Amino acid sequence: MSFKIIHRYYPAKYYLHFRKIIISHDWLLCEIVSSSRRLSSSKNTLLDLAFNRDSERNTVVPLHQQIPVSPDVKVDTRAFLKCRPEYSSVTLDISQRPAPIEWERVVRLLQKVAVLKGSMKPSDVCHLFVELSHTNSDKIPLVKTDQRFVMLLRYSVENLCLFSLPELLHVLRSFVWLELPHSHTVLGMYEVELSRRADKMTLDQLLLAADLWRCIGRKVPQFLKQLYDSVYLYMGQIGLPELVQLFYIMGEGRQCPKVLIQPIEQLLMRHLQQLQPEEVGAVCLGLFKSQTSLSGAAVNRLVDKAHSLVGDMSDFAMVNVLKYLRFSYLSHRAWMEAMTHEVPRRAQGMGVKGLMHVALACSALHYRSDRILVAITERIPSLVPHCRSKDSCKLLWAFGTLGFLPARSPSFYQSLTEALRQRKAEFLRYPEHLLTGLLGLAFVSQFPEDLIELALSPDFVNLALKSTQLELKKDLFTLDGAVALELPQWTGPRLSCELREEVKQMLWKYAQSDMCQKLEVKEAEAALQELLGGEKFVCKRMILPHMRTIDLEVHLDATGQPVPVIPEPPTAVQNSSPKCASKQDLRGMNIGVSVTDDLISKLTNAKNLPGPTIAPPEVQTLSFVNPDEGETMFKTGLKLTSTITEMITTPSSHRAPADSDTIIKLAIQVSSRNHYCHQSQHLLGLHAMKRRQLRLAGYKVVELCYHDWISMLRKSRIEKMAYLHCKLYNSLEA
Repeated sequence: MSFKIIHRYYPAKYYLHFRKIIISHDWLLCEIVSSSRRLSSSKNTLLDLAFNRDSERNTVVPLHQQIPVSPDVKVDTRAFLKCRPEYSSVTLDISQRPAPIEWERVVRLLQKVAVLKGSMKPSDVCHLFVELSHTNSDKIPLVKTDQRFVMLLRYSVENLCLFSLPELLHVLRSFVWLELPHSHTVLGMYEVELSRRADKMTLDQLLLAADLWRCIGRKVPQFLKQLYDSVYLYMGQIGLPELVQLFYIMGEGRQCPKVLIQPIEQLLMRHLQQLQPEEVGAVCLGLFKSQTSLSGAAVNRLVDKAHSLVGDMSDFAMVNVLKYLRFSYLSHRAWMEAMTHEVPRRAQGMGVKGLMHVALACSALHYRSDRILVAITERIPSLVPHCRSKDSCKLLWAFGTLGFLPARSPSFYQSLTEALRQRKAEFLRYPEHLLTGLLGLAFVSQFPEDLIELALSPDFVNLALKSTQLELKKDLFTLDGAVALELPQWTGPRLSCELREEVKQMLWKYAQSDMCQKLEVKEAEAALQELLGGEKFVCKRMILPHMRTIDLEVHLDATGQPVPVIPEPPTAVQNSSPKCASKQDLRGMNIGVSVTDDLISKLTNAKNLPGPTIAPPEVQTLSFVNPDEGETMFKTGLKLTSTITEMITTPSSHRAPADSDTIIKLAIQVSSRNHYCHQSQHLLGLHAMKRRQLRLAGYKVVELCYHDWISMLRKSRIEKMAYLHCKLYNSLEA
């Protein structure tokens, strides 16, 4: 009769599915239990051995084992539920477990199942589950393996369509306390039933059901879709508790439909001032996990609210605000300044994950505060045993990105590097973490050769290339290129030539469509070509392809005369007559001069260059620039030397000859704000590494600093040419 009831309410495909599950469920449950008992650590042991073949040779005691181990810090991820009593209708407070009943009572309940059997009504099934959920937690495994409990599960499926909505939710709540595995087959039946009835549920019931699924740990995308579809119907009924719970559910479900973003943003702004500290943290975490982008104004207002409450926030809530700032790439000055006080004050009581996310937020926002970084380095070594490979690698990446050198905290880098060695087996599942950590170390000139050998080994490279969710070719290419330049003695594995060429072409194709098209780069290229005498003297290319950025390459001989970088085609040689004026190497004292078109013509032989004729402007007297103002200062002054003045007035026949075999290679970089830490001249790790490697490759680096060159774009041709002339030839004195 029970099968007939199911057949009446469900299509044939569901009926057959249910019948197979009900008949075979006893065997399935027993198999799950017995299988779990057979599980051992043998697999992990084998993986560990595979990645530690030379561990016998390493007898050094790991650094983190020499330091007293602090206990891991637990955080309450649902602390916001304590802010208001109204949450009790839309959530389950898992900290308030039902009062336990005696074991004798549990036995009697199970006996009742055996007596009633198929005569149980839906209300009886519901009542028995609720009563059994009061079992003492240490006795729950005994209940779940009892055949009478398995029988009760079967009867619940038979009565599924007869449960009232409150009874369905009571049973689902009981499953939370009974710790039913999220993959249990019976839960699939309940998911189908709740999804079928979603359009009959109130907003509170929908939110409560979603929360119960979250407590069970089961992903229910179809049910969540129906919840989101129903939000429009209840938009006028959504109060602050319902809204915060909705953000929480979106975060745990890792999704927010795009059509909901604007309505929930408006609701959030309406309720913003009533939010309590932990609720702000819950909202930020929900937005972060669901990858939901609010408008910039809304994010600013949300973080303004967080800033006003930061002193009362838990560490967890504070970190959640940082996570959302990291996702939004929004640098909120007041909040970040507050972090320079809050993080050092709290760091010794924070756990690994929280500190990792603080560091990661700072690196993503390019915000370097030594107070924050030092506080983290003082805490982390004692917590290394609790670090996942993900935590260790992302900490190394963050500190390397911000250019925090190992000399500042040797124990920090040593302990985390050793932690990577201890967790090599984890990289089989997450190869991206190893590459993240090694690149972070490379930024600060750290190259642990045993880990690099692993990362560039053919087996690991093949594993990394199989990743479908992440593109790891570029990271492998960057690491491989860094090793080639910075470890000249390296005899370990390298990427294949084919793979290097493939990634190089991929990066160059992207560069041509993006970086090469930027106005500031095109203007610099055109001005340099005019200054030096033609296209053949300036090459826009990726000098170091593994660094993923372009440079303008210029070659000069020892006299300062430009040398072609790329041999020009014969037709171009025949048709081109301009010659760049000879330029001596720059010595002597700095003087102030007046710059006119005539002077620029003598410097560049501009009258012979192709292009539109520029009418001579009025004489502009440029102010004197002190030598110590450096290469990055060019406002209204021009840094010229007496040597250049002599060059202008002295015939070329009187100039001293030079060794024509000496070639000076210049890598001219058009930098941007994103190359530096926020509001500082401190280069980020990737760009600092590039400068270092360009010098190793034999180049002098000339930077067209973003705030100087961007302002130059609005100035006259004369001023651009004078600025570039000074940048090039001052670099020869360095």
